[in-house]
Amino acid sequence: MAEARYRKRMSRSDPRLYVPASETAFVEGQTVPLLPGQAHYLGNVMRQGVGSPVHVFNERDGEWSAEIAALKKDRGSILLQHREREPMPTQGVELLFAPLKRDATELVIRMGTELGVTRFRPVVTERTNTHRLNLERLGVIATEAAEQCERLDVPEILQPETLRVVLAEWPEDRPLFAALERRPGEEAGLRAAALLIGPEGGFSDAEVEMLRRHSAVHALSLGPLVLRAETAVCAGLARLAAGAEGDA
Repeated sequence: MAEARYRKRMSRSDPRLYVPASETAFVEGQTVPLLPGQAHYLGNVMRQGVGSPVHVFNERDGEWSAEIAALKKDRGSILLQHREREPMPTQGVELLFAPLKRDATELVIRMGTELGVTRFRPVVTERTNTHRLNLERLGVIATEAAEQCERLDVPEILQPETLRVVLAEWPEDRPLFAALERRPGEEAGLRAAALLIGPEGGFSDAEVEMLRRHSAVHALSLGPLVLRAETAVCAGLARLAAGAEGDA
């Protein structure tokens, strides 16, 4: 019944915003301040005003219906009404990926968020073509994607590390599936904890050997064609999701 009510309400395309959890848990009748960018978005982009409906969410408090209580330029607040959905962590995998050019990296973050990635871990490989990431902007993109796709949390984006360092610290009991071009995949029958996608030029021979020696790493085939890195992210996540559904 609650889920049906949620779908009905959300079908009206009310604005949906991620409001980070504060020291005080959400309760009915509570007034919650908006971030300056959120106030600007509601008033100037969505043309909303006081009394307009809005939905807010975070990983601790779940999703709440609310209405705009105050709105002026870059300031505003909302009045919480009632909880529509209980907190529910996204069930997905961690994504390890070699940073790409800006647009491609942003696409990876957006699509990965929509496909249930729980954490993004940029890894620097020998053939990585960029080492600069604007983590603040990527965080905004992940937040916007979470708002759009109706998940209840926003994935974390970690600082870049080299592939060698990541593998040296990777636990042996966390299955890591690596998309290795022109190499057969394993039918390991394991539920993946993470997916690794390499750079546009693929992994070097030394990196492939390093991956093959790690007991937690399993090769994942994405078919006979060589895919762009951002395409491989989607294919790999879909492949692992299908496998998880089959095991359920």
